[in-house]
Amino acid sequence: MITNATIEDELRALFVLDQRISDPAAIAVSAEDGVVTLRGTVGSFGSRRAAVRDARSLDGVDDVIDELKVRVMDEDRREDADIRGAALQNLMWDAEVPAELVDVNVDEGWVTLRGDVFFQFQSDSAYDDVARLYGVTGVTNSIIVTTP
Repeated sequence: MITNATIEDELRALFVLDQRISDPAAIAVSAEDGVVTLRGTVGSFGSRRAAVRDARSLDGVDDVIDELKVRVMDEDRREDADIRGAALQNLMWDAEVPAELVDVNVDEGWVTLRGDVFFQFQSDSAYDDVARLYGVTGVTNSIIVTTP
């Protein structure tokens, strides 16, 4: 049987090996009955996503409670207009996303996607396109999937 302590130790070790997580010690990990809770502050939305994915990948983990906060340091900040431009460009470059159907709004680094697409994979791809951008603090995917 996998214990709570084993899950916590394995996850902390995994964070150290994951290059997407710049400061693994800044993430507090607790496990109870297969539910992992992550707390702390990370420097990018990509680090937050990586930590959650790492936790979900472990044997014995049934659910992950993500209480991580993203705090982009001043030297890493981007203007909202720059993030929006980069997001729109990424969407146009992605052949899976009908970019003309998706709009992007950015407020203090938080990206909101709106629009209508025909398939769930298009919405998922749009989310991935903007979530990995430098300076993004979070993403709300309000894209609606409609039948063609």
